[in-house]
Amino acid sequence: MTRRSNDEQGSAETAETARRVTHHWPLYSGIVAVIAVVALGALIALRDGNLPFTFDTSWADELAEHRTAFWTIPALVMNNIGGGLIGVFIVPVLIVVALCIARRFWAALYFAIASAVSAGLVQLLKNLYERPRPTDILVPADLGSFPSGHTANAATMAVVLGFVLQRYWVWIAGAIYTIAMLLSRTYLGAHWLSDTLGGLVLGAAIAVIVWTPLATRLHDERERRKSAASKRAPNG
Repeated sequence: MTRRSNDEQGSAETAETARRVTHHWPLYSGIVAVIAVVALGALIALRDGNLPFTFDTSWADELAEHRTAFWTIPALVMNNIGGGLIGVFIVPVLIVVALCIARRFWAALYFAIASAVSAGLVQLLKNLYERPRPTDILVPADLGSFPSGHTANAATMAVVLGFVLQRYWVWIAGAIYTIAMLLSRTYLGAHWLSDTLGGLVLGAAIAVIVWTPLATRLHDERERRKSAASKRAPNG
């Protein structure tokens, strides 16, 4: 009886936390992060010739010196799964479908909205700033280097799935995936380091902003799923 009461109290506290975030720091911090990325892009665009920063060129030169087939092959794999038809359409659709099959409809809506807003804002900023990409690039790429769409997509997916699944390993795997994407984009010469950092912050910020008004519904959906699972579990 005591254990059940403690569980109910913990659930109530979690629900209250979900309701509080709807009006507090996540929304504000996410907006500030987006503004910071926009400001960074403007700073880059206002530099003479839209030139990269010193740390951009130093990082690019360092990676170029260590290019080997051992690292190039996985970087090309990351290039394919993180963007284009696979990264922009196939992977997001598969995740939305999987969440719907699991009857996590609010989670599916959250992922779809966050992914679309993140991708749309990336394209808007790319066309607004028209930053030239590095010349030593190993893969085809569209116009506009800032911010990195691959890295933004990875960060959005990592944060959304972290909020939805509420598992430490999901957060860890998402962080590793996002960092690997960041490294692969600069390794391939597709982006400057500042592009990928901007994409990382932007993608994560959009995921947080979209999560804020949906936090309560996502929590309630997760609790209903847990309750249904416990009722189906055999007693004893």
